[in-house]
Amino acid sequence: MTHTSARQRVVMLVHNGVHGDSRVQKQARSAAEAGWDVLLLGRAPGKEEVSWRLGGAEARLLPFKHVSTRAHEVRSPRLFAPLAYRFPAMGKQRLQLARTWRAQIGEIMARQAAEGSDGALQKAALLPRRVAVKVAGKWIGLRANSTRKVAGRRAQMTSPLDRFTTAFWLKTMGDRAWRRLDPSLWDIEIAFRAAIDEFEPDLIHANDFQMLGVGARAKLRARVKGREVKLVWDAHEFLPGIRPWNPHPRWHPAQLAHESEYGPYADAVVTVSETLADLLRERHGLTETPQVVMNTPEVDEVHDGAAPPSLREQCGIGADTPLMVYSGAAAPQRGLADMVRALPLLDGVHCAFVVGKPQSAFMSELRALAAELGVAGRVHVLPYVEYWQVVPYLAQADVGLIPIHHFPNHELALITKFFEYAHARLPIVVSDVETMSAVVRRTGQGEVCRAEDPRDLARAVAAVLADPKAYRKAYEDGELLDQWTWASQAENLHAVYRGLLAR
Repeated sequence: MTHTSARQRVVMLVHNGVHGDSRVQKQARSAAEAGWDVLLLGRAPGKEEVSWRLGGAEARLLPFKHVSTRAHEVRSPRLFAPLAYRFPAMGKQRLQLARTWRAQIGEIMARQAAEGSDGALQKAALLPRRVAVKVAGKWIGLRANSTRKVAGRRAQMTSPLDRFTTAFWLKTMGDRAWRRLDPSLWDIEIAFRAAIDEFEPDLIHANDFQMLGVGARAKLRARVKGREVKLVWDAHEFLPGIRPWNPHPRWHPAQLAHESEYGPYADAVVTVSETLADLLRERHGLTETPQVVMNTPEVDEVHDGAAPPSLREQCGIGADTPLMVYSGAAAPQRGLADMVRALPLLDGVHCAFVVGKPQSAFMSELRALAAELGVAGRVHVLPYVEYWQVVPYLAQADVGLIPIHHFPNHELALITKFFEYAHARLPIVVSDVETMSAVVRRTGQGEVCRAEDPRDLARAVAAVLADPKAYRKAYEDGELLDQWTWASQAENLHAVYRGLLAR
């Protein structure tokens, strides 16, 4: 790549498809507006690279191949399960083959009947083949069942040997143990490294823990070539406290080891809340407390494109129908089922879920729950809008909900939707997680309910709907919302950039 600009170059890394991540989109756009040459790299949904412009920044999604596997997933099962096929796919293929044999016999018998052949004679002729297929099918089924059991044990990692090897690698390799526990982290490196090196950045902004290692290794490669590159680690979550994204027992310890190995390579750390900043400083022994950059909305920025759709029209309701809304990631620990269970206690109230994947299995479960409770007509599942459309889109509701359950990370942050609801001037109902409930109680902008308690959630929503103006008064304090804007938070981030690049 030939650079014609004398501007300093910033590459931003994120392990997702960018479109649903308002934080990285705002980072890229605002950094470009502040004068840096910005390239945002994310993960493509398919096999082809995708690129577009985010204001003055370039966004590129790179194809990703998941190839690396853990060693135990490809070792022969013969020692402990001699009947099992070596790979689960072999068992599936053999079962399908047995079904094909039975189907072929059925075709032969149907054809003979259609041709008027002697049925008894033809059945007798087919008997050896039918017996052979039946015996082979039983044998294949036995082996396939053994293969499924092996796959299940390998996924759960509960055998004494599996527990021993996990502990062994952690003990002998320390922070480097992720190479054995989750070698798929190398797949991320392989997908991103060439594009980073080609861009020749002056600063790398690695979003979240999986991209930290990618950024650190790019920094080391640049140093070999005589170039000094600064690394900013943007810690979105407190990794020890997350609910693992991957259920495999080795996934979480692998990510913890990976983060610990590459954390020291960061020249600066930024994060999403003061509480999380303190935890990161303690966990990683940082000499400075990370700079807080909250994921607050853009307020006055002008964007090309269409105005937001009508939330109420999408729900098929009028302006007078009470509407509560949830916007964000859809997962059981977010309390969405509690919202559905609260609806029978809220006469005439409708509920809108604005989520990234409206047709996901989890959202289908919520629809089924709503039907079971007799409130299906009051539940509406809608897709995301563009990030700059979010605030006016949500403003058409009457109350914004954050009924998340108690997990360590949920206690720490003022999450994105909290600020989006606030700028939409929505009263907020939040569960009694530590940080957000404390702010709501202090500002009076909403009600707090007990987590995982649909009845108390309904009580809080009813209180807000009874007198919404009383809760909206908190937003008349201009200073409160001014500090919750992306313009103020972007300046914190850019100050970090300027400080590092000036050294």
